[in-house]
Amino acid sequence: MITEKEPGTGLAARIPGSKSLTNRLLLLAAAADGTSTVRAPLVSEDTVAFREALGVCGIPVKTGPGDAFWEVTGTGRGPTGSARPWCADAGTAARFLPPFAATGHGSFLFDGSSQLRARPQRPLLDALRALGVDLEPGPGNGLPLLIRAQGIEGGELSVDSSLSSQYLSGLLMAAPLMRRGLRIRTGSLVSRPYIDMTLALMQRFGARVDESADGTLTVEPRPYDATDIVVEPDASSASYVFAAAAVTGRTVTVPGLGTDSLQGDLRFVEVLRHTGADVHVGPTATTVTGNGPLRGGFTVDMGEISDTFMTLAAIAPLADEPITITGVAHARLKESDRVAAMAENLRACGIETTEGPDRITVHPGVPRPTRIACHRDHRIAMSFSVLGLAAPDTITLDDPECVAKTFPEFHDEMRRLFTGHALR
Repeated sequence: MITEKEPGTGLAARIPGSKSLTNRLLLLAAAADGTSTVRAPLVSEDTVAFREALGVCGIPVKTGPGDAFWEVTGTGRGPTGSARPWCADAGTAARFLPPFAATGHGSFLFDGSSQLRARPQRPLLDALRALGVDLEPGPGNGLPLLIRAQGIEGGELSVDSSLSSQYLSGLLMAAPLMRRGLRIRTGSLVSRPYIDMTLALMQRFGARVDESADGTLTVEPRPYDATDIVVEPDASSASYVFAAAAVTGRTVTVPGLGTDSLQGDLRFVEVLRHTGADVHVGPTATTVTGNGPLRGGFTVDMGEISDTFMTLAAIAPLADEPITITGVAHARLKESDRVAAMAENLRACGIETTEGPDRITVHPGVPRPTRIACHRDHRIAMSFSVLGLAAPDTITLDDPECVAKTFPEFHDEMRRLFTGHALR
């Protein structure tokens, strides 16, 4: 991680907890033997959906005053009984909870919104079938998904993680509850930092994991230990205030995100450094200061931090030369086809933009008045809100409330930090 100039005096951004961490911690706490405390969790549509799905499966989650902490009481094994968990729009719920449920005993019918039903599940289903799980998927191998759970023996498995790392994370977190544990060969893998996050959190809960030189992961069978843990601010959400600092020339610090962060998306500040921003990553905070017009003229592979590629694409018109982003083919399979959606909206803004299967190139330009099509995708709305700071009164959003998926207070916080320029 880069450590450049010492941070200047700037505003401290109030970034909510990490969604990726919160939902992983909920799953691990549910699988642990005893009561775990998840402190400073993200409270958003996705995490509440995950929490409520656990409750439906018979795993109580007690909320502290003001949601300052959540207490999860697990039994050290998979759930039992019959339940119909609702995943809403949460991809992590649809990918993490079925393997966990399969380690238990009973009948579990997972379903979600039409948007979530459209997202791919087949690699996870193929892996569960290979492990002997009795399941019945919906049309196109998606949701609704019925799991008839009788525990999982475990053993050896190959997983296709070329579309999403969430399949692998879900299987890994369930592995200690399998009777023989699990040995996984991963092959092609996207978003490796998210797997590193999963493994680090599993080990915090007492899991024993070994990775061989060829990338094979071996997880021993043993119950998880209950744990007390604090959720970091969300690095993906922080990308918007960091980018906004870069385009407005201001200084913004995010406390709680530093050199020991578990989140790969903090590497987005390295990309901002390429655009000319001043960046300091310290032990307990990260600061970005805008330093004049953005520099372009480079190509960057953002495959491992793809949730932030849209942040860069949205501000790329403000650079002095084109910027090309590569490695993001799997971003076409998220809440929307994010590559196509970014290109479509940028062109609507009058910005020359080209795309390929795994890339997008954005040319310099002055945005014209445009109503952004958010496609119910929170990251599209937040990314174009940053562009709107540099082009006041030109950018509006057709669905500003979709940010509630991960950052309910986004618009208010942008107003606070950037005085009257954030979009609504």
